[in-house]
Amino acid sequence: MNKSDLKRNYCMLDGRFAKKGYDWWWHNFTAVNTKTGEEKSFFIEYFTCNPALANTLSHAQPILGQLAENRAKGLRPSYVMVKCGWWGENATQLHRFFAWNEVNIGQDDNGYFLKAADCSASEKQICGSVDISEQEAAAHPEWMCDAGSMSWKIQVDKKVAFNVGYGAGSLFRKLKAFEMYWHAEGMKSLYSGEIIANGESFTITNERSYGYADKNWGADFTSPWVWLSSCDLTSRVSGKKLEDSVFDIGGGRPKAFGIAMNRKLLSDFWYEGKSYEFNFSKFWTLCRTKFDCKETEDKIIWYVRQETTKAVMETTVECDKNKMLLVNYEAPDGAKRHNRLWNGGTGSGTVKLWKKRPLLMWLFGKYGANSSRLELLDEIEAKHIGCEWGEYC
Repeated sequence: MNKSDLKRNYCMLDGRFAKKGYDWWWHNFTAVNTKTGEEKSFFIEYFTCNPALANTLSHAQPILGQLAENRAKGLRPSYVMVKCGWWGENATQLHRFFAWNEVNIGQDDNGYFLKAADCSASEKQICGSVDISEQEAAAHPEWMCDAGSMSWKIQVDKKVAFNVGYGAGSLFRKLKAFEMYWHAEGMKSLYSGEIIANGESFTITNERSYGYADKNWGADFTSPWVWLSSCDLTSRVSGKKLEDSVFDIGGGRPKAFGIAMNRKLLSDFWYEGKSYEFNFSKFWTLCRTKFDCKETEDKIIWYVRQETTKAVMETTVECDKNKMLLVNYEAPDGAKRHNRLWNGGTGSGTVKLWKKRPLLMWLFGKYGANSSRLELLDEIEAKHIGCEWGEYC
């Protein structure tokens, strides 16, 4: 549902998550090359991990879990990482690490804030820079990134939220009940500002940014891992651009109190000012989900069908692998289990949305003897889809 909750965007690394936990703020959007007019999709993430370990070990440097000497000592990762990059031609991911004693993180009346050197993030603005040479990238595989440079100063205006409900509410957050939590404070966001990427200048404008902002935290990641979202939507029924619409799908195989559930997804389609939510945690809606994600020689393809007592949503997406990344993360325990986690921002596809007619009226023929209970609301063409798929391997 579209319900803002800035408290869910606070840093969550307390209790047991302080010693074995991660928390990140993610942004993706589209910018335009100031010289050529060419579009490029970018992402920026502020990733935090295991703050209490840095205090215990008195480390003045970030502790990198993939560094051979740290693995030999059994040291788990502890740092703040700024991740950024772009999709499309020469897709690139860049990482910059900070020790916890270099970082100021917290919250105030305006929401969360994070600052480390020239990198900062809040509800309204993100700034920073990362510069990795070819020599550094080759010499430091524990950085898990490519070579390149990117700097940014960007304003963020979050328009539509996806609040998953009580599953990420205050009680379940205190209990640390789930292994992975999700909140999309800005599943539709407007971005404006400038980026310099490998020396080229890009401009971000609200109307063409197709922006998205969310947050994940917990003790580990999910496998499988699914994410699909877009606010660049056009109705195939009316031919009109859907200016007040966005969909967001995410999940995989959640764990609650250490027990893995069956494959499940959470999603919401904010369709022209109305929410159509498909949320397995809201059991009274009788939410059912089927999904299939597959890798071909040149594409990743997603199919998701979700149904509740009130609506049905069917989503088909594909993205060219040569425009995607194999995105890199290490878990708070130091293991790198996701080694084929495909991540992109240039996906395309269709979404079909039906609403269900009231059961009794349909049974008694109020819509005609041969009528279907499903009424097609729209068939939508989606572009600039943020997308992710991967399983442990």
